[in-house]
Amino acid sequence: MTNLLHFPAISESGNFNAVIEVPAGTNHKIEIDHQTGEFKTSLRNGKPRLIDFLGYPLNYGFIPGTLMDKGRGGDGDPLDALIICESLPSAYIVEFIPIAVLRLKDSDELDSKIIGVPVDIAQRTISATNYEMLSNDYPAIMEILVMWFLNYDKKNDLTQWIGWEDEQKAINEIKKWLL
Repeated sequence: MTNLLHFPAISESGNFNAVIEVPAGTNHKIEIDHQTGEFKTSLRNGKPRLIDFLGYPLNYGFIPGTLMDKGRGGDGDPLDALIICESLPSAYIVEFIPIAVLRLKDSDELDSKIIGVPVDIAQRTISATNYEMLSNDYPAIMEILVMWFLNYDKKNDLTQWIGWEDEQKAINEIKKWLL
């Protein structure tokens, strides 16, 4: 099995790739093991980490071939991606269009989240393909995401919302952290 951490960030067709770790709707915090490439439920204090809140509102994963380097203010992980569509399984690779970036700070580390929609129109659940459409036609999605990230981890009250930025800033953010 190929370690999906080493999958290319950009597809052969020139779109961005995301690897899904956590399917939309689940409350299991699933992560890729950086050593083996396997997808496992994250552990906290030796026990499976379950979200004691609403399940993940979107498909949550990462952009392969990226690393938010701690030396440059990142969190030391690949850049997070949240894909707006029906629930996708762990290890699924989806080509997507970046439409926004949600800026958060977690324990004084930058923790940006790229928001995207699938390139494949048949997979989309909203018609927005850019920030203006998202903010004008679906502002509740943006509000839900901010509230979810500020409340999903009861053991960590250090997450701060910084703000939202458009699709060009999202693309720049991806390029900033490419390996």
